[in-house]
Amino acid sequence: MTRTLGFKLGAIALLILLLLIPLLMIDGLIDERQQARNGVLENIAQSSSYSQQVTGPILVVPYRRVIREWKTNEKTGQRYLDEKEERSRLFFLPERLRLAGEVDTELRARGIYQARLYKSDSRITGQFLLPANYGIGEGLADYRFEAPFLAVGISDIRGISNALKLELNGRSFDFQPGSGDPVLPGGVHVPLPNLQAGEVQNLDFGFDLKLQGTESLSITPVGRDSQVELKSGWPHPSFVGEFLPAEREIRDDGFSARWQTSFFATDMEAALANCAYAERCEDFNGKVFGVSFVDPVDQYLKTDRAIKYALLFICLTFAGFFLMEVLKRLAVHPVQYALVGLALAFFYLLLLSLSEHLEFALAYSLSAAACVLLVGFYVSHVLHSWARGAGFTAGLAALYGMLYGLLSAEDYALLMGSLLVFGLLACVMVLTRKLDWYGVGAVKPAQVQG
Repeated sequence: MTRTLGFKLGAIALLILLLLIPLLMIDGLIDERQQARNGVLENIAQSSSYSQQVTGPILVVPYRRVIREWKTNEKTGQRYLDEKEERSRLFFLPERLRLAGEVDTELRARGIYQARLYKSDSRITGQFLLPANYGIGEGLADYRFEAPFLAVGISDIRGISNALKLELNGRSFDFQPGSGDPVLPGGVHVPLPNLQAGEVQNLDFGFDLKLQGTESLSITPVGRDSQVELKSGWPHPSFVGEFLPAEREIRDDGFSARWQTSFFATDMEAALANCAYAERCEDFNGKVFGVSFVDPVDQYLKTDRAIKYALLFICLTFAGFFLMEVLKRLAVHPVQYALVGLALAFFYLLLLSLSEHLEFALAYSLSAAACVLLVGFYVSHVLHSWARGAGFTAGLAALYGMLYGLLSAEDYALLMGSLLVFGLLACVMVLTRKLDWYGVGAVKPAQVQG
């Protein structure tokens, strides 16, 4: 080599630091495109409907209660009976809740971005068991019960696509907008006729619900015994919430899943009481389960993961380049290192732009092939040998193949990355085991580039 080993290594290190500039710019571009995509998805959901959470039904019984309290007049010292009326409501959860539904998905596009919407067709049935006098024991005469109603919480009522009708003990009632109670901020309700409060009552209910939403469908298991069955043609479900399905089957043409919970597992009565009377609703609203319909192949996430390996890639490529220079006694100018490094950086820009229009695997293959062929053609002339260039190209292609393996096997990425770096270090040590590093800077190369 025409320069000392220390100067060459310093120049290579400086080039690696300078190449961080375009890599950081590309990383910022990935974030911008991802935010633009998320904005479009939010806009599509805003014009249709958001993620849906179905809660209920819950039977609500408003009441008025006379509260009597003996007080003492501060001026006269005489005692008197103070009466005031309190307004509140009683809540009853179903003894049994069944939901059976089928979910179909479809894509909505806006420009180059796509959002996945779903349409669910569900049948909700169950039974309420009301105790005599609504469970009021002492002081029954002080209560005046008002007309009860059945409330169903639906997080985004714009997604309701059918005329809701409640079937209750053989009678039919129309749903009305609004849940009718602050516990369920959004939804529908059904005013019911006055019930026979003096005796135990069984109320069998059922209704059909057709619902449209985006991203996810969640169910709140309000029943003492809740069973939910969902079927869909979506082959990539992600089950979310606090309870996983008791049974599930995922196939290439879709999935089916069944959840089952009880009051012992959910403690929904205590959670509802905290929400209704203490206004602490996080626990009640958080006891949900369901399925997410988000596409698992997020090209921006994978591109962002790929660029995190960019510095390692450049270091390994430069190490191979430098090793070839030392072993073959060639002179490679720092500018040539820089051009190879820029070609490696542009791989990520190609990957980002192509993955917005093609499947990620195809976009990765095309980007990697373009980069490998360009670098291989250039290195063949730099090393003055097509054979050396072919070997370097094969090694670079293997690196890109290993990178794709790292991106695909997320759970084993650390293990695969560790084995890759260790294997490459072992190769360098084996190839340079007899090299006189003290003499590298003083030895003249066999060929000097003009």
